[in-house]
Amino acid sequence: MDLDVLMAREVTRQYGPLLSGDRLRVVLGYSTKEAYRQAMVRKTLPVLVFEIENRRGKFALTIDVARWLVQERTKAAKKSETEKGAVP
Repeated sequence: MDLDVLMAREVTRQYGPLLSGDRLRVVLGYSTKEAYRQAMVRKTLPVLVFEIENRRGKFALTIDVARWLVQERTKAAKKSETEKGAVP
C-alpha cells in the first residue's frame, strides 16, 4: 500500500476529514500561532485552506494535508539520497 494512502488513513483516523485551528497549525508544522497567521496572510500555506459558511475559522481537508506531508518526506528522501551519492 502506498505511503500517501496509509498517511491519509492515519491522519483522518486521528483528526477526521477536516482540520482547523491549532490542529491544522500543528500538523502543518508551524511552531507558533503567529507564524501560521503570517503564512495565511502571505498566502504561503502549503495546502488549500477554505471557509465554511456559518462556521468560524479556516479549514483544510485532512487528505490534502496528508498528501503534502508525504510529498515533503519524499523530497527530503530524494535529497538525502542525492547528497549520499555526492563526492566530498
